[in-house]
Amino acid sequence: MPFARLKAATTPTAHIGLGLAAVGRPGYINLGRDRDLPAERTPDALLARTHELLDAAYAQGVRYFDAARSYGRAEAFLADWLRARPAVQDVVIGSKWGYTYTADWRSDADAHEVKDHGVASFDRQRTETGMLLGDRLDLYQIHSLTLDSPALTDTELHARLAALAAEGVTIGFSTSGPDQADTIRAALALRFDGEPLFSTVQATYNLLDTAAGDALAEAHDAGLTVIVKEAVANGRLAGPAAPAPLRDIAEETGATPDAVALAAVLCRPWAGVVLSGAATAVQLAANLHAAVVDLDEEQLGRLGELREEPTAYWQQRAKLPWH
Repeated sequence: MPFARLKAATTPTAHIGLGLAAVGRPGYINLGRDRDLPAERTPDALLARTHELLDAAYAQGVRYFDAARSYGRAEAFLADWLRARPAVQDVVIGSKWGYTYTADWRSDADAHEVKDHGVASFDRQRTETGMLLGDRLDLYQIHSLTLDSPALTDTELHARLAALAAEGVTIGFSTSGPDQADTIRAALALRFDGEPLFSTVQATYNLLDTAAGDALAEAHDAGLTVIVKEAVANGRLAGPAAPAPLRDIAEETGATPDAVALAAVLCRPWAGVVLSGAATAVQLAANLHAAVVDLDEEQLGRLGELREEPTAYWQQRAKLPWH
């Protein structure tokens, strides 16, 4: 399994990955992104920024990179970086299918992506991903699986996914929304020819939304690799937006709030990879400091008080503007 490469890595940051959602397209919902990226967000400008981040991440020990079909040109940027560095063979590359990017390289589009978990969507997007990443694709995930998704019941799709797994590509799913825990448990129950369909799960988990924690622990115990996304809550746990208790503990540890927020997730025994969504090399360096932040039980207890009710958390997330 490709994630064995991460287990073989010896750097402290090997279990921090880099997600490319914030740099593969001109618009995204992370707070402060209007300051983090150049005003002229041409494809060439974001290609250069993506390469800068990938170079910095790799140099500092990061070995998992995460993209998606709906992240604008993220797959193309990542593919270009891999082609330019043929010696880089010790990384794990993940992408996702199920959303189509529809913003046409605009930040003010009415709709930035459209969801479709049908077989035809999988066939089309698998071909598109293959044209870009080829045999460098290690992990292909259903993007934002929810309880109402046909991907949970479509046996034809399950056969497609199992066939891809037989070719050596790891199959996983990501989740979103206040019902993540129920979705994870439903996906864990899926079998194809008597075997579990999924080998990884990617879910939102952070100091504000911990509702999926028990389900992620169950997934880990079942043998899945757990990937955590949005560990700094789209910027709500970073910089000036960070709540006062988080800023206090950051001062106590000599780290930044984002590093503390990431460290609080990294210490979960079920967390296999925790994603950074950095848009600048400075943010990335701060995020990676999480690997050496040591939080005691008293500090973790204070951080636990930041927890929000899941529905309220996701309602607030839905209100974040696309910058």
